[in-house]
Amino acid sequence: MLNIDFHSDGQSKNPAINHQKLIAYIHSGQLSQAEQMAYNLILLDQADFFAHKIYGSLLVQSERYQEAIASLEQAYTLKPEDTEILNNLGQAYYKLEQFDEALKYYNSALAQRSDFAECLNNKGMVLHALGRLNEAIDIYDRAIILRPKYLKAHNNRGAVLRDLKRYQEALASHDRALAIEPQNAEAHSLCGMVFQQLGQLHEALACQLRALAIQPNNPGIWVTLGLILSAKGMLTQALIAFDQALALNPRLSEAINNRGLILRALGRLSEARACFEKALIFKPCSVEALNNLAILQHQQGQLDSALETLNKALTFNPNHVSALINRSTVLRDMGQLDTALSDLAQAQTFEPDSVIACSNALFILNYHPDHSAETIFDAYREFDRRFGQPHRAAWLPHPNRPDPERRLRLGYVSPDFRGHSACHALEPLLTHHDRAHFELTAYAELTQEDALTAVYRRLVDHWVPTRGLSDDELAARIRADGIDILVDLAGHTANNRLGVFARRPAPVSVTWMGYGSTTGLSAIDYFLADATLAPEGSEALFAEQPWRLDRPLAIHRPVPEMGEVSPLPAHRRGYVTFGTLTRHVRINHRTLRTWATILQRLPGSRLVIDSKDFAAPSMQQRLTERFEALGIAPERLEIGYHSPPWDVLRGIDIGLDCFPHNSGVTLYETLYMGLPFITLADRPSVGRIGSTILTALGHPEWIAASETDYVERALALAADLDRLAALRAGLRAEMEHSPIRDEGGFVRSLERAYRRMWQLWCRTSIRHNS
Repeated sequence: MLNIDFHSDGQSKNPAINHQKLIAYIHSGQLSQAEQMAYNLILLDQADFFAHKIYGSLLVQSERYQEAIASLEQAYTLKPEDTEILNNLGQAYYKLEQFDEALKYYNSALAQRSDFAECLNNKGMVLHALGRLNEAIDIYDRAIILRPKYLKAHNNRGAVLRDLKRYQEALASHDRALAIEPQNAEAHSLCGMVFQQLGQLHEALACQLRALAIQPNNPGIWVTLGLILSAKGMLTQALIAFDQALALNPRLSEAINNRGLILRALGRLSEARACFEKALIFKPCSVEALNNLAILQHQQGQLDSALETLNKALTFNPNHVSALINRSTVLRDMGQLDTALSDLAQAQTFEPDSVIACSNALFILNYHPDHSAETIFDAYREFDRRFGQPHRAAWLPHPNRPDPERRLRLGYVSPDFRGHSACHALEPLLTHHDRAHFELTAYAELTQEDALTAVYRRLVDHWVPTRGLSDDELAARIRADGIDILVDLAGHTANNRLGVFARRPAPVSVTWMGYGSTTGLSAIDYFLADATLAPEGSEALFAEQPWRLDRPLAIHRPVPEMGEVSPLPAHRRGYVTFGTLTRHVRINHRTLRTWATILQRLPGSRLVIDSKDFAAPSMQQRLTERFEALGIAPERLEIGYHSPPWDVLRGIDIGLDCFPHNSGVTLYETLYMGLPFITLADRPSVGRIGSTILTALGHPEWIAASETDYVERALALAADLDRLAALRAGLRAEMEHSPIRDEGGFVRSLERAYRRMWQLWCRTSIRHNS
């Protein structure tokens, strides 16, 4: 509430004199005095239109939008034909992200005054926010025709063109603004944002520094600088930039939100969450802050909360692509695959060139229980058509020396050179490589390094951080490094660099490990496999040529913390306990039906399902209800989450694998704790992971050919507890003496494959050059 001092303001009884004094305050920059006087004039006369108009406008400037609307609507009641009032009301609603209301007032103003350039510019901003980008361009063009030197319209037009990915046109708009005013900080900053989108981070940074030299106290420019520093992987410096923005404007939601992103990337999750929640205090309708809060809730296993937050975000902006993608991920982890795919399809409608949306859809399709392998592969071919093949025209010849026996340069590309499940295979691989014949380079797409990163650094000859490098820049670096064989270790998982492989920077390329399925990219030569994972006749399901090792593609280094194998729990309890450590995405109506049949056929038996997706009681309850619908009582189920899971495994007698997408690392862990598991040989290749592991172990009798066969094999294991106890006691030793634990043998086999791949390229290269 403003203090009232009628005498100090010295109001006249003549309204015209008061209004002139009010204008004088504004022209002299004495805005607080102007606001006080306007407020006092309203108290003296509620029908003072001019006082309401000025007071509302000043409140908009001071970001007190709800108060502004109250005063402006009073002014509108007094004089509905005043287009400036309508424009200011639109601006207040725009700032509150109530875009439909804002558009209503802008349209009313323009209906009365079609040449109102400022209102056209503001309407363009609303259309931009609503995702109606082409309409926004048309509106800005109208404003510029009316006022050719309208800086804001040129800059806003460029911002829309950037979102349309018409980057050169966007730069041209900002260049026109700079031609009008060379020292226009906003134009320099917006140019930097275009260069950031182009992956030209050096140029982007230079633009922001020029903008800051002009306006060092502009918090928005500090925010943009922070975003560019973050893209370059300079997280500490980015945090300083956001803190500087907040020093200038402590209520700036964008700075608080982006500060939270950096803290999340640094693993400081509680601080990050506090930032997102604080950003929402200052800007409750911020879709960005809601989206980021939901990501954190998901990361912390709070799936219901994450879904609720994302639903709220999409209420404010149904076209927000990132929120749609993130909601699909939450729905995926809740087992709602079709709904998740629907969100991703909607995201691609709004942003057809969203590689992330397309990759995530492929990821989900691998788990879908009802699609055929052929139907799924059609989606992978479409990915190649859209995101792979357009780069073929720019492929360059490889100058690598085609000597079939020389030392080869291997490049491993991964976001997982850190504490990640990939370490069970990746660390043994790098440890046992023959460095006399192979020179190793790690291309590490990391946000944050950890203790395991330091281990990986020591195991390679060259370490190249790739965060902040565009696909073109990284491809050029790989070519300059002379890599002979480039290996993708991520597939369509998060933070992959498949865009680099589409550019074919090395003579030979291979995909392996992190994804377990084809990438869909015809630019990649080989899919590393074995005769079980990609059996003869399955070649049509791979964009790459399956390269089958001369031994099983199974390698695993257990962690020492797992502890000892326990005695068979069934002997102590008197009933058999089945179990799985799988994520929810692998559980579907087929697996549920099969597991329920096992429990029905073996009265008294129990089932344990333990993973992070079931940390919340609500998730446990939903899965329990699905089993109840199949006739399984809740007391026969133990659903939850424990980390680490070693004691959980010590309480299980028989493991159950999932299908059509098998589990991965948890299957190795199951065996190492003495548990046999039943798997179903389903779609190549992700449906054959369990089969590959059991083939390597020498137990093909635990591989089922159908759901009925799966049930029978599980019951056969459960029928002989003494045999099951003997298996449990000896399974770890079996595993230690199997190909699974023969790290050196695996790497020698892989190196033979690499050498043969290289020799084939040399032969082709020599033939083409002769």
